[in-house]
Amino acid sequence: MAITGRFVLLAFAGLAPVLLFPAWSTVWFVAAALLILLAVDLLMAASPAQLILNRKELGNVTLESNSESVVMVTNPGRRKLRAVIRDAWQPSAGAKNPVQRLDVPPSERRRLSVHLSPTRRGDLEAPHITVRSYGPLRLAARQRTRPLPGRLRVLPPFHSKRHLPSKLRKLRELDGKAAVQIRGAGTEFDSLRDYVRGDDVRSIDWRATARRTSVVVRTWRPERDRRVVIVLDTSRTAAARIDDEPRLDTGIEAALLLAVLAERGGDRVDFLAFDRRLRARVESASKGNMLGQLVQAMAPLEAELIELDWQQIPSQVRAVSAHRSLVVLLTALDGGAPEEGLLPMVAQLSRQHVVVVASVRDPLLAVMKEERTTASQVFRAAAAERALLERGAVTAQLRQLGAEVVDAEPLELPPLLADTYIRLKAAGRL
Repeated sequence: MAITGRFVLLAFAGLAPVLLFPAWSTVWFVAAALLILLAVDLLMAASPAQLILNRKELGNVTLESNSESVVMVTNPGRRKLRAVIRDAWQPSAGAKNPVQRLDVPPSERRRLSVHLSPTRRGDLEAPHITVRSYGPLRLAARQRTRPLPGRLRVLPPFHSKRHLPSKLRKLRELDGKAAVQIRGAGTEFDSLRDYVRGDDVRSIDWRATARRTSVVVRTWRPERDRRVVIVLDTSRTAAARIDDEPRLDTGIEAALLLAVLAERGGDRVDFLAFDRRLRARVESASKGNMLGQLVQAMAPLEAELIELDWQQIPSQVRAVSAHRSLVVLLTALDGGAPEEGLLPMVAQLSRQHVVVVASVRDPLLAVMKEERTTASQVFRAAAAERALLERGAVTAQLRQLGAEVVDAEPLELPPLLADTYIRLKAAGRL
């Protein structure tokens, strides 16, 4: 039961006769009148326990998009429902109107709509709904919380998708599908054509030339149906916020762009999210399904406050592909982790695979490095310079081990990683 402001005002109004006729009989009369009105109002209120509540399935929505939670409220009783209803969505769901007034006549139903603007990726939930049913005088209300679970899956926004058309054009050029043809790119035989001035004489097909009256050459295309394994670090370092965004979300953006690009390029893509155990895995799918499976697997990922088990990564990669593959590791290059586990792991993987290490760099380091007006800014600049030098040293060590390194700021990391993939594909290193 809940007391409303009307009842409080009515109780204050009851002080008037007590002050005018000061006697215990007056006090008991006013108290009895208030209790009778309160009891009658409660009895006339519709029972929240008898309501029939149905929530429609919400499905999925991308981050920074809007959705709507719909609850159908049916009143099977004989009293009119005068209620205030609260749909208990968690704060990150961004509910605009979670508390609403609703009147439902007997044997009718009404629609309760709550507008959602999610501010965080992942699974957002509303475990229950609270109904406060008022009587006709609105002096008191009967309240009950009913379990009515609802879930909204917020998918990654995939902002880096805007880079996809330009990267695909580069792939088509490599593959000979565009007007621009790159001679000598790739190592897989594509077709025969007539010799033109400037062609490499080593590409001449002498047998085909002998059967024809003109000289013909072989054309090549970049390798297809190669294996690309993307490993996303979900350990404690992925929880760091860089440029007002978790490092994990930047890694997701880069992984999405690379995976879609590689799939469109004819390669097989596998995705792993790992820290000390496997958090998500997406295997190569039929054409057109890869992006949908990736965003569904990435949506609930959260950074775990544990250390990454570097020794398990080679075995995880081996479980996906036993053949030579392009292994892309999205992780951090700071915090002391490289010397302890990253470098030995890369040395082991580089013996069989082409390894690319991608990491997001905090743009604040460049800003701190330039500001040297006050003493505190000088110390900050020294710290930023030291951090950048340490990252540079780790990058140099990784390249000595044969790995490619992409170290860039959040907005630059996805396209630079895609360019690295295209460059390796054009060089025939996959």
